[in-house]
Parts: sequence; structure tokens; C-alpha cells
Amino acid sequence: MPGFELFGPEEKQEVADVMENGFTFRYNFDHMRNDRWKTREMEQLLCEKMNAKHAHLVSSGTAALQTAMAAAGIGAGDEVIVPPFTFVASVEAVFMAGAIPIFAEIDETLCLSPEGIEAAITPRTKAINLVHMCGSMAKMDEIKAVCKKHNLIILEDACQAIGATYKGQALGTIGDVGCYSFDSVKTITCGEGGAIITNNSDIYENAHMFSDHGHDHVGNDRGAEGHPNMGLNFRISEMNSAMGLAQLRKLDKIIDIQRTNKKTIKDAMADITEVSFREIPDEAGDSAGFLTFFMPTEARTIEINKKLAENGVDGCFYWYINNWHYLKNWKHIQELKSPAALPITLIEDRPDYTKVQTPQSDAIMSRTISMLIKLSWTEEEIAQRIANIKRAFA
Repeated sequence: MPGFELFGPEEKQEVADVMENGFTFRYNFDHMRNDRWKTREMEQLLCEKMNAKHAHLVSSGTAALQTAMAAAGIGAGDEVIVPPFTFVASVEAVFMAGAIPIFAEIDETLCLSPEGIEAAITPRTKAINLVHMCGSMAKMDEIKAVCKKHNLIILEDACQAIGATYKGQALGTIGDVGCYSFDSVKTITCGEGGAIITNNSDIYENAHMFSDHGHDHVGNDRGAEGHPNMGLNFRISEMNSAMGLAQLRKLDKIIDIQRTNKKTIKDAMADITEVSFREIPDEAGDSAGFLTFFMPTEARTIEINKKLAENGVDGCFYWYINNWHYLKNWKHIQELKSPAALPITLIEDRPDYTKVQTPQSDAIMSRTISMLIKLSWTEEEIAQRIANIKRAFA
């Protein structure tokens, strides 16, 4: 990743097709578009690749998350269990839905742990936002059992994990509803975009209406359409979908390259005694966008992260101090800072996010480094990278 590394004439041709023959709005204008429907085409291909009944494209991964929650009936006053390690949008979307984020512990999958979820459940818990971080999966069987026991909705935030599978099933399609992101640095990109994916027809119907002001999309006269529900504008444009369509056709190739490159580097690091690797419940299903490893102590992790940079090993992330991906650095979340009052401020017994503690997650993330796996590396560049890694650990 990211998919832009494989940009080529295919993306240009799809965008040019819209410019020359189609129309940029995803709905209606049939007489102007010459049967060009890039969004519909990408949605259909996404269903085929993920073996899912329904897919709906929206303007971003964040829009997908907010749409998915509304479509699944997650809203005002509902508690949603979230991880402390995720991109901040996974939590922001919960606040914007009027729901209450409840932070739970992760394990060495870097995703919510079954035990962490169980410990965070209260009578108000409605759902979990299960984030498949850095291209790999949580312990899905155990988590599904916990959620079934407590009748919880599983929202799979697979924004970083498109192309990954668990026991042959695409991440994003295992729970009740899933989300993908197609922003500029994701595994595949629309420039900006996202998707909701589900096998639940009711959730799909709610999603396509909510993301377009409540339009029911019945008939071919937009002004005459019904509006069974309220919604927002999270529409994607045909231009973004055109780029994404070309990228989606390359997904299998992208995943193959990532897996090959990651294996080469991981095998070369296997003899570094102080290194242990992230737990991946289904190695065969890893999208391989990152190689993540643990050091024995926080101090050694900081030291190695610095040495990797000094030795030319770029694309390494020490998430524990990252502004955008770890709870302890989100002062604006902890203090509920917003230009306007958030719905959660009306709830008297809301959590005090300045006092949230996730010691197990801290112990894991303070020792974690993730290395981005690029698609454009040559064999020579990979060999040089391995040599640089070895030198950093020397």
C-alpha cells in the first residue's frame, strides 16, 4: 500500500470516460451519461470480490462509519465499544451519531480483544466498532461469540483492511455491517471515498437513503423521490468512483505484492532475537499492508525506531506517540472539544474521558513498531532495506 503506487493508464481512462461520455453526479441525468454508471459498477464489483449482497459507496471512510451506524440503528445514548488504537475517525463517528464511545482493551492482534469487549459491556451497550488495524484481523470467532451472547451489533471498521480475509471470508462482511476507506493513502484509492458493505438488506436500504438526504431512489425523477428518513449528504462522485473502479480491479495484484514483500522482510527479521511479531489469527488472510513487530521494552522500542530512521528505513510508525492513532494523544477527545456542544454533553452520567485507562493496550502499543509495505519496491530495494534493518539492530 498505498494503491496510488500502481496508478497507470487504467485510472486515467476511467476518469476520461466520465469526462468525455458521462456525468459527474452518481444519480439520474440518464440522458447525459450515455449509460456510464461508474459508482454502480464499482459497487457491483465490490459485492463480487467480497462475496457480499450489498455495497454502497460514499464520500469517505468516515462517512461510511457514520452511515453504517445510522443504518444499523446505532444512535442517541447507545454505548459503542471502541479500541484505543485506531484512526480517530472511528471514535469521532460515534460521537457524531449521538452515541457514547466506551474504550476497551486490545490484545496483540492490535484489535479489540474478546476479554476487553466482555469487560466493557453494560446494559446500554448496543454495538462494537471492531477496527481491523493495519491490514489484519481480530480474533473473530471469539468476538462473535461474545457479541452473540450479549446481542451486540458488530460494525467492522475495515478501512485499513480491504482485501484481507478471515477463514476465507472478507473482513467487513463477517459482522452486521462493514466499512472501507478509499482515501489517498489506502490500499486502493478513489482519491476520497468509502463504502458500506453488508448482507443485511434493511441496513443497505437505510444506508443508501441516509447518505443522500433520505432519498429512496425509486424511479428516475429525483425531484419526485420519496424521503422515508432524514439523512445527510455523503454522496461520492462519478469521478472518484471511476478512479476507484480501476483500482479495485487491481486489488488482487496489490495484495499479492504486499504479501510477497512482507514475507521477504519478515523472514529476514526472524533471527533477530529481541523481535516478536504481531499476532495474526489467520496468517493466510493478512492483507500485508504493514509488518508489525514488538520490542521487549518501551525504551528499546524508542531506540530502535530512531535507529531505523537513521539507517534509511523509512515508513516506520511508532503509534504510541502518534497524534492521530492512539487515545492517550487525543486531548480533544478526552476533553470533548468541539465548535458546538456535542450530544454526549447532555448525558449526565457520561464517561470522563480524561480518566480512561487502558493499561494492557499501553503495554502493547508502547512496544510496537509498524513498517509500511510498499508496492513499488524492487528486489534490490528490498535487499537494501533488509541490510539497513539489520544494521539498525546491530
